[in-house]
Amino acid sequence: MFYQPGTTDHNLPHDPFKACVVPRPIGWISTTSPTGAHNLAPYSQFNNLTFDPPYVMFAANQTPAGIRKDTVANVEATRKFCWNLATWKLRDAVNVSAEQVPPGVDEFERAGLEKTMSTVVEGVPMVKESPVRFECEYYSTIRLPGNPPMGTVDIVIGKVVGVHIADEVLSEDGRVDIRKTEPIARCGYYEYAVVRETFDMVIPGNDAAILGGLEGSSKKNRALDTKKEPKNPI
Repeated sequence: MFYQPGTTDHNLPHDPFKACVVPRPIGWISTTSPTGAHNLAPYSQFNNLTFDPPYVMFAANQTPAGIRKDTVANVEATRKFCWNLATWKLRDAVNVSAEQVPPGVDEFERAGLEKTMSTVVEGVPMVKESPVRFECEYYSTIRLPGNPPMGTVDIVIGKVVGVHIADEVLSEDGRVDIRKTEPIARCGYYEYAVVRETFDMVIPGNDAAILGGLEGSSKKNRALDTKKEPKNPI
């Protein structure tokens, strides 16, 4: 089958687009409003953008009235937010925090989650039970048009300035063990996936820059910086 989104009908009982781009990491984003209210919400349009320095993004649809999500308004007003890894053990809390509630309602309390506060970007709550958490400084917002009645889409980009990883999810060789974190991901329709198994593939060749980038190693990336001046110039 073939269709052109917005032009021709796919003629399926359910729209297939989101079921094709899978699995999608969940941006479980926590913020604080300018008045001090705490907010927590999951966004399935989320990912990292680069690693040195690390940036992440999440996208949030506006309402048909053009009102931005509380998360976006909070981030733009305070210029900071945190990301919390959504896991299998926390799946029910993730789902509760997705419900649309009035501004000022504390989703941490509604979902029965304990808070721990950020240390680099001050004043932002994080999910204490989440094994991996990022503290982020707001960088920019890109606004995309949406077809009515859906409002426009805010793509929020943040720079990661603090990373919290629970010691118990690290392997003996110093890797984040996905078998211990058990992250959940968004699929199509109302489907989710949990990741418990992985396999390795290393691309052919021995280009250090490419391999370091695939590994996400900022140390290896900076070691390859040929623009640095020699320590003892003649």
